[in-house]
Amino acid sequence: MPKFSANLGFLWTDRSLPDAIFAAKTSGFGAVECHFPYAYPPADIARALNLTGLRMVSLNTCKGDSNAGLAALPDAIVEAREGIDQALRYGQQICARNIHVMAGQISGDKAEETYINNLLYASDAGSKAGLEILIEPLNPFDMPGYFLRDTEHAQYILKRVNRQNVKLMFDCYHVGRTEKKIEERFISCLSQIGHIQFAAVPDRGPPDHGDVNYHSLFKFFDQQGWNRPLGAEYLGGINTDSTLGWLHDFF
Repeated sequence: MPKFSANLGFLWTDRSLPDAIFAAKTSGFGAVECHFPYAYPPADIARALNLTGLRMVSLNTCKGDSNAGLAALPDAIVEAREGIDQALRYGQQICARNIHVMAGQISGDKAEETYINNLLYASDAGSKAGLEILIEPLNPFDMPGYFLRDTEHAQYILKRVNRQNVKLMFDCYHVGRTEKKIEERFISCLSQIGHIQFAAVPDRGPPDHGDVNYHSLFKFFDQQGWNRPLGAEYLGGINTDSTLGWLHDFF
């Protein structure tokens, strides 16, 4: 039976981040993750995590002016590395597992070299901080022009980086929108995956409807030996409690 992580960037958005952590615990989640926690002192988040016994699975580097990140932007190397350092410091203080290094909306060889060099920087810094680094392809419907196009592109980047602590964020929603064959892509990427997220396809709602049968998919992940939390990153908003039937019904 899988354990689920609540992504508090999309769930309980009417509450403060510490309060959302408590809500996730009360609702039966086994872990939490977030996008941009930086408005809150790390001590406040660490306290909520300690009191609930939940682990923070991941947080993002800063989103920059475009809301898409900085790490592949050749003209923003200093800012990108400051954002990586910020995320790692914050993650270390709250005992997080992963940092998602956001790439930005750009393409081309220069962007690729910039991204790879920044990921190598993040890998070295992450090793010292005890955190893993994640990269995530985003679909072109939600994030047009994002540097990482799909999981094949991410695999190519991971091969070039060639660091054990740099992994793939495998988001079933993005894969479902862009590549369709989620199980096939999962098997191809399995050795490189550091975290899994999910939402209904195509509307990014809770996983109890849509084009993807999550009953079957979660069982498939379990059969393949996946034993880390599965991240619920769907649009729950201020009505999250009313969307949680799936959490109690699936297993």
